[in-house]
Parts: sequence; structure tokens; C-alpha cells
Amino acid sequence: MELYFPLVLDGANGTELQKRGYDSSKCTEAWVLEHPEVMEQLQREYIEAGSNIVYAPTFGANRVKLEENGIFNQVKSFNKQLVAISKDAADGKALVAGDIATTGKFLEPLGDLTFDELYEIYHEQAEALEEAGVDMFAIETIMTVPDARAALLAVKDVSDKPVLVSFTVDENGRTLTGTDICAALVIMQGMGIDAFGMNCSTGPAEMLPQFERLREFAEVPLAVKPNAGLPKVVGDKTVYDCTPEELAGYTKAFNEAGACIFGGCCGTGPDHINAVTSSLAAFELRKPSPEHSDKIVCATEKDVFILEAGISADTALKCGADLEDDIKKANRSDSEVIVIEIAKDADLDDFALAQYAIRKPLCIVCDDAKLLEEALRLYQGRAIYAGDLETGMLEPLVKKYGLII
Repeated sequence: MELYFPLVLDGANGTELQKRGYDSSKCTEAWVLEHPEVMEQLQREYIEAGSNIVYAPTFGANRVKLEENGIFNQVKSFNKQLVAISKDAADGKALVAGDIATTGKFLEPLGDLTFDELYEIYHEQAEALEEAGVDMFAIETIMTVPDARAALLAVKDVSDKPVLVSFTVDENGRTLTGTDICAALVIMQGMGIDAFGMNCSTGPAEMLPQFERLREFAEVPLAVKPNAGLPKVVGDKTVYDCTPEELAGYTKAFNEAGACIFGGCCGTGPDHINAVTSSLAAFELRKPSPEHSDKIVCATEKDVFILEAGISADTALKCGADLEDDIKKANRSDSEVIVIEIAKDADLDDFALAQYAIRKPLCIVCDDAKLLEEALRLYQGRAIYAGDLETGMLEPLVKKYGLII
């Protein structure tokens, strides 16, 4: 399925449901299943307001989040029922996106999960959403690169439908774990996403300066879904004070920064979406055009790098107990990249634990296609390759992991 632009997403589910009776006494997904008519009515209002895409209320319907709420072994059931509500609401008038959000868990050594365990959590939900018949996937409100990568790989293993990945960042353009939004874009578009965006955290005024930085790197359509301003506590309530007209007033500026998909997050409702939809008629849509097509654009988990041809590099580091210390020394050297050799299975464990120390672009030296793929799966950035593998063996890794040859 091909997406056509401009596209209008929906607004908030959580804050709107709170206005309509949800009291946070149980998880949102369970409440929606008990009150499907409320969700269905909300999404119909979004579609009437101009939404071309509505997010199924599956935001927290992964195994981790459901189990935190005492709900076990119901991932498939919950996702299928929740998607059915949105499909009934859409009634063929809008696309239904399977909504996948963060687990809140971290990989070793910061947390207790391996990447494969994180992948399996997302695979379970993605498979359920695909079986439920979603039209596309929205991996959204993402705070860490491992979450985004694991979810994307899981979705692509069960479906060939379009995927939008959207991160949430602070006013400095950094995620909870310090990833710059431009690095996130470079990593994810290298892995074959169909659109990339920013949502939540801030209002349009605070989001715009960071969103503008995406334009020079974007090779895919960009999506913007800001909150209705920064939240304020008034009495015992959280209030968002950005009016529909104020939000719509930023639509053209976001388009000039590359956006062609528009919506709203916390605090926005059908009136906001109606105003945004109406504002699109006032200007001619512009699409992003990357500025570094003749350069090598790569990224660590935290930062993006633009390299010229003729990269300088030190001797390849060997995996082992001292790899993290060796990486820290290489970070301080004059070389432009860090080169690490992956030569045997045991190297992968050392690499997985030490990669978080990498602060420069990574070049992997490996002459075994299977080992190289495992290393790319573990690495939370976008890497460069050096070695003797044939192009035919590398092309699938370029497509799946964004490997730079």
C-alpha cells in the first residue's frame, strides 16, 4: 500500500478518554474494552474532523505493559479486540494503524533484557496486529533506539505494510537516554521505515526548532504530532492551553521543515484536528530533500555523523574482556571512526556489552555474513562495513539494518 500526502493523523486518545469517563483506575486498554462505544465515538469524531489515519488503542497492549497491570497471556486477544473497535469506527473512511509503544524496559547492561527478548515482546504484539487486519503500523512515543529497532524488525518480519516511527524528545532534541533526534532518523530510515516523526513531550512552539533539524537528513516523509502546549497543573487537573487555532498556525512552518503528515498528541482533540485539516488548504505542500546525498551519513546510538570519502581509521579493535576500555581510548584518538573486528561467535557477547561506549562512527570488519548480521542486530546505531564479503551477501543487510558499504 502506498501512502499519499498530505496525511492527517488523529489527536490524543488518553486525554480525550479522560474527558469522557476514563479515571485511570485500570489500564487504558482494559477500560476501552469495557467501554468500546466511547473509543468508537472519539475516532469517528476524528475522522469527521479530517483524520486519514486513526491509531488503534493498542498503545500499551504489549506483554510487558499488560502484565504490569495484572493481565497475562492476553496480548493477541486484547490487540484483536482493540483493532476491531477502530475498524468499526473507521468504516473504510480512514486507515487504521496498529499502535506500538515503548515497553519501558532497557537492554543489558543498563537493564535486564537482551535485544532478542525485546524483539520477541514486540513480535508478539506485531503479529497480533497483523492478524487483526491493521492497514499500517505506528511505532510511537519511542524513547530509546533499541525499542524502535526491535519493534521495527518485529513488524517487518510479520508484515510488508507501511510503518511510521515516531520518537518523543525534550526541548534539546534528545530522548530519555540521550539520543539526538537526527541520529534516530538516520538509523530508522536506514532500516527501511516509510515515515519518521516526532510526537508528545512538547507543544508545537518547542517542537518546531528540533523538527527543523530533521530536514537536512530526511529521505522519508516526516510526521509531526505535538502536544497542545506544555502541560500545566491547575488544581488537581493537568491542563493543555494550546488552542486549535494556535496549533493549526504552525502547520505551514512544520511543512517548510519537511512535514507532510500532521496530527496531535496529548491535550489535542477533534477540534484541533479539524483546524489542522483546514489549514492545509492555505499552502502548497513541500517535501523534504536531504542535503548530504554525496556524503557518508551514519550514527551511533546517540549522535549523527557526516563523513567525507577517505575516512581515517586506527587498527581494528579485537573483541575481548578489554573491548570497552579499548573503545574509550579510541574515542579519544584522532581517527574519524572506530573499527571493531567480529571474527567468532564469542565476540558477539563482548561487542553487545561494550558497544554503549562507542562515541564515534563504527566500522565493522567481518568476513562471515552470519556473524555480521548478528553484530548489526546488536548494534544500536548505523554502521559502516569493511571486509571481503560479496555485494550479494551484503545487500540484504543494507536493506534490513542500514549497513553502509
